[in-house]
Amino acid sequence: MQDVRVTDWNQLNRELFENTWNEAIRRFRSNFVYRGMGDASADLRTGLMKLGGNIREVEFHILRNFKKYARQDAVHGDSQWNWLALAQHHGVPTRLLDWSYSPYVALHFATVGLGEYDRDGIIWCVDYVAVHKLLPRSLREVLSEERSNAFTVEMLDHAAGSLVALEKLSKEDFAVFLEPPSLDQRIVNQFSIFAMMSSPLARFDEWLLKEHGDLLRRIIIPAELKWEVRDKLDQANITERVLLPGLDGLARWLQRHYTPRI
Repeated sequence: MQDVRVTDWNQLNRELFENTWNEAIRRFRSNFVYRGMGDASADLRTGLMKLGGNIREVEFHILRNFKKYARQDAVHGDSQWNWLALAQHHGVPTRLLDWSYSPYVALHFATVGLGEYDRDGIIWCVDYVAVHKLLPRSLREVLSEERSNAFTVEMLDHAAGSLVALEKLSKEDFAVFLEPPSLDQRIVNQFSIFAMMSSPLARFDEWLLKEHGDLLRRIIIPAELKWEVRDKLDQANITERVLLPGLDGLARWLQRHYTPRI
């Protein structure tokens, strides 16, 4: 694992796009996905893990009840992966973690919380293409057949129709990156992708750090740099107004944008 503590905006941008050049096609095509967090000391516990208790049993009941009480036309078809993505999207505690293909979207989430400006922020950068080379054979074959680097709901459904089926594919823990369906403009604008461990008990960061640290880079954003980063993202229109379309996103942007610097 490589940790880089940046000192200014220019270095931050260089690090965000590090190792994204593809010589074979002579284009910048990143194999990384990004997750921004306002507190560099925070780990990657899922919402489900934060609930505590019997995680496996709790997950079953949460998804069963979400599906029961949600509108039956809330998702297309009855795929468990569709329901899981929808639940995560609306804030239900699940085993999924939010990531983005966009380093600037991640940077937004690392600097959007003004209450965290007294501490360093962080961008987690993971080579998801390399992570998928560690998948069970049946899942790798699906990606190969589709000539894809990440799973869609339909692709994952083809290989494993449920969380239980997914876990049974291997005795060893593994990670899957799943592109959510375009449920609304928010998912589209955030260039979203979810990370998911095969077991609800496995923590993604612990799995990476223990076994596959070479697939991970972390960029530390010093607390004193956050205001500059935030102002430049606002000028570039990377804001709640764009990433959270609608009146709620507009309201969040206005409140933060007009909060005076202390």
